[in-house]
Amino acid sequence: MSQNPTKHTKVLILGSGPAGYTAAVYAARAMLKPILINGVEPGGQLSTTTDVENYPGFADVIQGPWLMEQMKKQATTVGTEVIEDHIKEVKLNEKPFKAIGDGGQVYTADSLIISTGAQARWLNIKSEQEFKGFGVSACATCDGFFFKGKEVAVVGGGNAAVEEAMFLTKFASKVTLIHRRDKLRAEKLLQSRLMNNKKIEIVWDTIVEDVFGEKNPKNVKGIKIKNVKTNKTSELKIDGLFIAIGHDPATSLFKGQLNMDKEGYLITKPDSTVTNIPGVYAAGDVKDKIFRQAVTAAGMGCIAALEAEKFLSH
Repeated sequence: MSQNPTKHTKVLILGSGPAGYTAAVYAARAMLKPILINGVEPGGQLSTTTDVENYPGFADVIQGPWLMEQMKKQATTVGTEVIEDHIKEVKLNEKPFKAIGDGGQVYTADSLIISTGAQARWLNIKSEQEFKGFGVSACATCDGFFFKGKEVAVVGGGNAAVEEAMFLTKFASKVTLIHRRDKLRAEKLLQSRLMNNKKIEIVWDTIVEDVFGEKNPKNVKGIKIKNVKTNKTSELKIDGLFIAIGHDPATSLFKGQLNMDKEGYLITKPDSTVTNIPGVYAAGDVKDKIFRQAVTAAGMGCIAALEAEKFLSH
């Protein structure tokens, strides 16, 4: 098999969400001719998000995929080369840095911006994956609208779960929050709002064991739940199940090379995107487990490009 020649760039950007594209826009405008590898989910989490109402600059509701398409066009217009590939290995202990694509294409770079994002965690039960997109979702803001007047359940106990549950009360007639412990991790203000919401019922000490429904057309009819203290199982009739048990950053590539916390998020210097290796930067959800917003990711992408430019000029 003939090997493509190695592609070299001053700035290699991994990931094509708001962080990656914003980094690309800034790097391209600094005449650094960046290469952006768009990865397995081009556009990142926003490409699976329908209505976006909190990205500044748009008075009307915009669509996530459209916003990402615009960012991509902007990045390419100012001089970014966007390549469809998925990186399977990186070598950060040699200069220039090296990244190897699935098909064997080798990329070398003087600086590297990592904006590989994070993915929602799933319960990993077979029936959940079976009904994914047919009543099972990991994004209330994306899919809540489809459950007008219906009964839904949310799994989780952190801020995300509580926010999703409250958001869903705009559409659903009833929301059941299912948590495996006897108290929530969510911040107190959110908890009190939750408790005061007449549409929400909390089921404590409970896990979801199975999702059931109709096969044709596919839709969820209910879930089988188990109380972890009594081991009693029961069935809950619902039309939709939302999983809100956290996210996993896409950082397995960098294990043993970059400093990360126990959950796998990349660690950067305060008020900076600099990692423990000079010339390697991390921006967006890959390093931010607190805010995880498109606008904060974009802000970090900007910082990463400016920091890379400064690094390269020395």
